[in-house]
Amino acid sequence: MLPYVYRVTKYDPADRNQQGHYTGAEPATSDHGPVEAAYLQAVAAFAEDTGIDQLGIREPQIGGFAHFGLEPSIDGYGLASLFPAGLAGFHDGALVPIAVGLELVRAMLRDNGAWCRLETEGEFAVHVGWDQYLYLGSNLPCEVALARTRSLGLFPERLDASPYDFAPDDPAYVQRPADADFWARLHWAVSAHRATFLEETYAANASRWHRLTRDTIEAVRSQLAPRAQLAVWPDLLTDVDAAMGSLPDEGLVEIIWEDAEGRITSTVADETEFEAVTSQLASAPSAGAVSLASDERHPLFTAVLPDSDGVLRARWQTEPTPSDRDWAFLKTLRRGQVVTGTVTTIASFGVTFVDIGGFTAMINIPELSWRPFSHPSDVVSVGQEITAKVLDVDMIWERVPLSLRAVQEDPWPQVAQRIGQVVTGPVTKIVPFGVFVRIEERADGFEGLVHTSELDKSTGDVVEVGDALTVKIIEVDLARRRIALSHVQTSAASTEGQPHA
Repeated sequence: MLPYVYRVTKYDPADRNQQGHYTGAEPATSDHGPVEAAYLQAVAAFAEDTGIDQLGIREPQIGGFAHFGLEPSIDGYGLASLFPAGLAGFHDGALVPIAVGLELVRAMLRDNGAWCRLETEGEFAVHVGWDQYLYLGSNLPCEVALARTRSLGLFPERLDASPYDFAPDDPAYVQRPADADFWARLHWAVSAHRATFLEETYAANASRWHRLTRDTIEAVRSQLAPRAQLAVWPDLLTDVDAAMGSLPDEGLVEIIWEDAEGRITSTVADETEFEAVTSQLASAPSAGAVSLASDERHPLFTAVLPDSDGVLRARWQTEPTPSDRDWAFLKTLRRGQVVTGTVTTIASFGVTFVDIGGFTAMINIPELSWRPFSHPSDVVSVGQEITAKVLDVDMIWERVPLSLRAVQEDPWPQVAQRIGQVVTGPVTKIVPFGVFVRIEERADGFEGLVHTSELDKSTGDVVEVGDALTVKIIEVDLARRRIALSHVQTSAASTEGQPHA
């Protein structure tokens, strides 16, 4: 916040009533003449006193709610000739010389339809408000500029702050940047045919639409206006009648269509204009409609372009989608972090899904337990609260694999210490190359393989599942998590005095 802020107006403070409202004869519109010129000279004087020669455009707006409405807006919103590249040059972060900045102030004083904050961070700010109220802020007291402003017949008044200082919609909201992860996810979405349109909002109430394919996505990316808001949308409908049949009964809607040459066009219309717009779409191969109400807009995901150095300096926020909320949550996670969650689903294919604060993570079968089990439900149950370790945070696929066994003590080193021990346990499985025997007295006890070559020949083919077999632990492979056993005769086992499994 700048320490010196002044409200500069043509309204004499002596002509205010007890409520602070102006009661004099000055009109609330620009005279397009000497008073307007005095305003511009005051801005120039404050800029010179502060020592700045260029201004940055912040949060630009054109048309619609950017227009105060006291004077009729004009074609080009007062920006004609100011930006050779067209309206896309009127973008957040654009630096303009003082002369262009003054013309932008003129357009705002005349209520031409364009509005923005003009700022030099930490040094200077110009805000134009309703009814010809001008707010000038500086990091210096600007005594010379104040005297000059008074000599011009204007009235500067010291304030604590400008009422038009930027304030985020949600100070706690973490805006998703259009960084490498965003573009990787967009490439994936396009390849999966889930997203083919990109909405580029380069100024409030001003946007362009781009069709995306795997071949064009990088070309579109290179042409986006700096600091633009981006929204990724599903494909337009090829059934144009169905698309237009879904228009609401009332309210503003942006209608988008593609012509036979592949050009994307959009227009904002309300219920009184729907029929006229629909008649233009007779030959359109595809079309769609997007509500302008924030709670009815449902893009797949959104972002804002960072600057070329990767820093996100744009201050405006996109309306968060479920995917954006997932992204924001994933940014708080790190590999190796221990989290607590609730089991929500045990899928038929074995994967267990866990809610970890509104995001669904997953546990693959091998990560459920160190010990053997037949089904995930032997280890966890729906509704159970568990603690697990984050194995990875995939920002592109938006997946978080967890490990339940990673927070448990690994029992295998203890099993390795039992090499040479003789135990008796049940046969759990018979395979062509041998039999498996459980070597612990528990349902999830470890099992070892008695290879055919290690079976006592006297047993022949009479071993069945469930039979008790006395075995010796001869090898524990910690790398492959395998136990090798050797069958020993019962009489030999009893002479060694080893415990049963």
